[in-house]
Amino acid sequence: MSIDLRKGQRINLKKIDNHGIQKFCVACKWDKIEKKGIMSLFGVKKMENVDLDLSCVLFDNENNMIDYIYSPNYNVSFLAYYGYSKGKLFTNDIALMHSGDDLEGGNDDNDNSDDNEIIKVDLSKVSSKVNKIVFFLNYVGEKNIDLSKISFFRIRLFEGEPDNCVKEHMNFVVNTNNSSNFLGKRAIIMGGLVCESGEWTFKAIGKETDDANLCVTMDYIKSHISELLS
Repeated sequence: MSIDLRKGQRINLKKIDNHGIQKFCVACKWDKIEKKGIMSLFGVKKMENVDLDLSCVLFDNENNMIDYIYSPNYNVSFLAYYGYSKGKLFTNDIALMHSGDDLEGGNDDNDNSDDNEIIKVDLSKVSSKVNKIVFFLNYVGEKNIDLSKISFFRIRLFEGEPDNCVKEHMNFVVNTNNSSNFLGKRAIIMGGLVCESGEWTFKAIGKETDDANLCVTMDYIKSHISELLS
């Protein structure tokens, strides 16, 4: 049975199904943007694609960022300006692997299939130096659009393959509901894994930020890692 988490809640992965899980997928989905126009007055909706990137950063027990996954499509010079390396779709230990970039977004928050981007995780392969992993989304489209235009963001955890969900264990949805909290925000930290005394837990975070780009979001996470996963 899948658990619907609320912001700030946790799930202990060792206690799932009484035996725990080590291999699973962390999947994110988001809505398309409804474009306002004359036809909307007659109940006709026109939806526009939304390009968000799912990324993750990994930390050791001293809160040093020691690995990452983000799109290889980011300009290398741009990344270097902020002190970051070229993007990659897998961690150095090959324990986490990204499914690839999705440029569109979904349009049905009741549909638990059709995830936009997925990171496959195998905790048995994660480096012993890693004890925190944070998953986040950045909007990479037009500068005049922010997260308030997107009605929901979802992160879920399931066993199976990126194209085949065998069993869902956790679901966390952030609904914007036209909230002013999302005005000017272009990134959202969805959740994170933390290892304490050998046991991994997942925490639902749902923290929106006004970061201009991926690098600024990573800087924010590095500066606030303790409070994000406390």
